[in-house]
Amino acid sequence: MIIYDLVCDQDHRFEGWFASAAEFDRQSREKLVECPLCGSSDTRRVASAAYVHTSSSALPSEDLPERSEAVYEPGTDRELPTQVLAKMVRHILEKSDDVGSEFPEEARRIHYRETPERMIRGTASKEEFEELREEGIPVSTLPFSLPGRGKSH
Repeated sequence: MIIYDLVCDQDHRFEGWFASAAEFDRQSREKLVECPLCGSSDTRRVASAAYVHTSSSALPSEDLPERSEAVYEPGTDRELPTQVLAKMVRHILEKSDDVGSEFPEEARRIHYRETPERMIRGTASKEEFEELREEGIPVSTLPFSLPGRGKSH
């Protein structure tokens, strides 16, 4: 998994998670990378801070910190983090199909081109998630629960 810092033509900065650099290039070329705030597909990579890991082994995903730093900048015209998060949740709900517990199977069907490509969301066990990643299927977890789980959107 590779994480890029991106910016759209409206200067909204966001992260993109991709299975590989080649996958980012393909999605970018096909205008599949969209800003979660405004939906613009005119996006580009920007410089990002390097991650320095001082241990000899990589940090496994299950060992990620429970809390991370947050910044509030009073007096700026930037949106508050909660406003950005709310827009991101709306974007996910509007642009993806909820496939529920069928997520692993549907992700495979899309990846292997057995069904049309589209953005989906749903549930998967940790084991199913890892199996999808091992198959090279670009999936990611959300750091929060989406509202209305189990309801049609």
